[in-house]
Amino acid sequence: MLMEADLPEDIEALRALALDQSRKLADVTVAKGEADAEIERLQSIIDAFMRHRFGRKSEQLDPDQLQLGLEDIETALGAARAAREAGTAQPKGDRPRKTNRGSLPAHLERIEQIVDIDDKACPCCGGGLHQIGEDVAERLDVVPTTFRVMVTRRPRYGCRSCESAVVQAPAPAR
Repeated sequence: MLMEADLPEDIEALRALALDQSRKLADVTVAKGEADAEIERLQSIIDAFMRHRFGRKSEQLDPDQLQLGLEDIETALGAARAAREAGTAQPKGDRPRKTNRGSLPAHLERIEQIVDIDDKACPCCGGGLHQIGEDVAERLDVVPTTFRVMVTRRPRYGCRSCESAVVQAPAPAR
């Protein structure tokens, strides 16, 4: 880098110095452009290798497998058309959730546990609570060489006076 004290006083010498500096700057700009082009070329090679290594695999489809898939689609399409013509088409999201997965066999030993509330007075008015229902949960408990069913009953209580309070003990941890 030239300092102000290093500059010549002759105008021709200054012009020559300016031309020399502009040539050096142009060389640096050309070198930078060449470096950018080289970086871009190398990046495209890396991208091509990555696509080759991690890209989609070419899967071969057997014509028999394709025919099976088409048959399934045709069957489903026919069922949908028949349901539409009959007017009984039911969207999949409107079906109620199936919660009962089957009851446990009756021959297994059952141990009942009743989880009840402590106070059977209405929290609103203080009147007496009466049982209006209960939740029953069965789960399979395995003791080595025996199976037994643990039944937990949680009575639900309601007040006859105000009919707004329903009280039930919280479920125990499983």
